[in-house]
Amino acid sequence: MNHVLVTGATGTVGRHVIDGIRDVPTVSATAASRDPARARDRLGCATVAFDFTDPATYRDAFADVDTLFLVRPPALSRVRRDVIPALAAAVGAGVEHVVFLSVIGADRNSFVPHACLESWLTETGLKTTFLRASFFMQNLSTTHREEIREGRLAVPAGGGKTSFVDARDVAAVTVRAIQTGSTGAYDLTGPEAIDYETVCRLLSSVLDHEVEYTDPSIPLFLASRYRRDRDLAKVGVMTAIYTTARLGLADRMTDDVRSVLDRPPTDLLTFIRDNRSVWT
Repeated sequence: MNHVLVTGATGTVGRHVIDGIRDVPTVSATAASRDPARARDRLGCATVAFDFTDPATYRDAFADVDTLFLVRPPALSRVRRDVIPALAAAVGAGVEHVVFLSVIGADRNSFVPHACLESWLTETGLKTTFLRASFFMQNLSTTHREEIREGRLAVPAGGGKTSFVDARDVAAVTVRAIQTGSTGAYDLTGPEAIDYETVCRLLSSVLDHEVEYTDPSIPLFLASRYRRDRDLAKVGVMTAIYTTARLGLADRMTDDVRSVLDRPPTDLLTFIRDNRSVWT
């Protein structure tokens, strides 16, 4: 039995990984959480107390773990200080395989925290699988849910295109990598790269109201999102993401989802139809 510790288990990808593992008889999963009781209630699976920044949680969390599904908490950007000590403890505890949810382009951009983690993991000699995901479709149903409900999508992406990927597909690739023990790097994208005018057209075609794309300047976006979220770090990351799209650097597409799952990746229109109730 392959015992997997799932970090980020209640998050965008992790909860689907937990669900997917239920259908694999040779794999068992434990969800790592700072609040294991709450995670158990939400996920209905085994949980264990774990905090990347609390070494006291490492021993119990990594006991008898064969595979680690690693999701970097967005708040932990200083990964050498806040994440790598936990990974070193995992190695010491006998973890053999790390499946890391990275970001597309991490192999070419040394400034993102994911690049540092990929480099460190490679140097350990562990079996590693790097899942470099494009921009999640789920950001439209979470981060931008309220404004889409209000009939607009305000992001500073200009006419840039993005190869949106469904987190459910990323989770399915994750489960397959855990099940088969496959290693290597996969760039996970959707089936097409589309601009945000098209995103809003697709939303409008499914919802019972029109959704308008507005393209605010970066200073205006920073100010308006900060008023909404009151989280400067989050707004900074969002600005960087949409600036990448604006510069034409988010439109890369690959066939990696299809090659692993033997089916095409989910397209954005299907995702919108599946999640219509979120915006209505």
